[in-house]
Amino acid sequence: MILVTAAHGNQGRLLVPKLLAAGQRVRACVRTQASAGRLHTLGVQEIVVGDISDPAVLARAIRGVEKVYHVGPTIHPRERAMGLAVVDAARAEGVKHLVFSSVLHAITTDLVQHEIKRDIEEHLLSSGLEFTILQPANYMLPLKLRPVFEQGVFELSWSLERRQSLVDLGDVTDVACMALIESERHAGATYELAAPGRFTAHDLGDIISRVLGRQIAVREIDADTYLRAWVGDADPRQATHQIKVLRAISARYSSHDFVGNPNVLTWLLGHPPTTFEAYVHGQYDAFLQKADQ
Repeated sequence: MILVTAAHGNQGRLLVPKLLAAGQRVRACVRTQASAGRLHTLGVQEIVVGDISDPAVLARAIRGVEKVYHVGPTIHPRERAMGLAVVDAARAEGVKHLVFSSVLHAITTDLVQHEIKRDIEEHLLSSGLEFTILQPANYMLPLKLRPVFEQGVFELSWSLERRQSLVDLGDVTDVACMALIESERHAGATYELAAPGRFTAHDLGDIISRVLGRQIAVREIDADTYLRAWVGDADPRQATHQIKVLRAISARYSSHDFVGNPNVLTWLLGHPPTTFEAYVHGQYDAFLQKADQ
């Protein structure tokens, strides 16, 4: 049995069907009954509904599983505590292999979410558990492209001149599936996962323009505009962590590049990783199909 935390998040939605298709028994941990219902339709054998930061929920989720895939919730104020608790619970339960979704260059401690993941990595390394650590670059995500398709503007909340590496979540979850199924082969490994290319915002805008066949504007927005897109009108006193994370992202990515190398991902996949241009093609085709329905 494999436990997948955040099983209906960005990674979980792709990973869970791959594990099921490979004949693996999956226990999914999700926050809501709505998410549980969607996973039931996929054929997930067991689902635990609740906040994994609750010790009782974590105990139910991890009881009797052999392997764990843990991905922390995006900009969650208890992400560190959750990760440390998952490691401790896995050790106490006698879990055979824990695969942790971290982040590229987790040692970059002026990025709040990196420091959190670095601390979880260190705790995992010291736990005595068999482990695999995945360190993906920035995700290629549909939510970043839909406004571009609709409005013709590509926005970033950091310098348009800074370069970044990206990775397709389909490729990341292919590697996660391998690591979970072929535990002995991947035990003790830490894998940096990045697709080819080191892109400025202008480079990305040019690629999107080429795929769409029309010119896309590229625009830098300030950190507070970016914050509103994430936290909306939430009381700043209740969103302190989220504000700190997002402002740190804007500051770091405006002063430094964030780049990786595709060699490891290419080796793991056995074929070239998904390029950003191929990803945009796929997303734009899906966008047009939905618009025609």
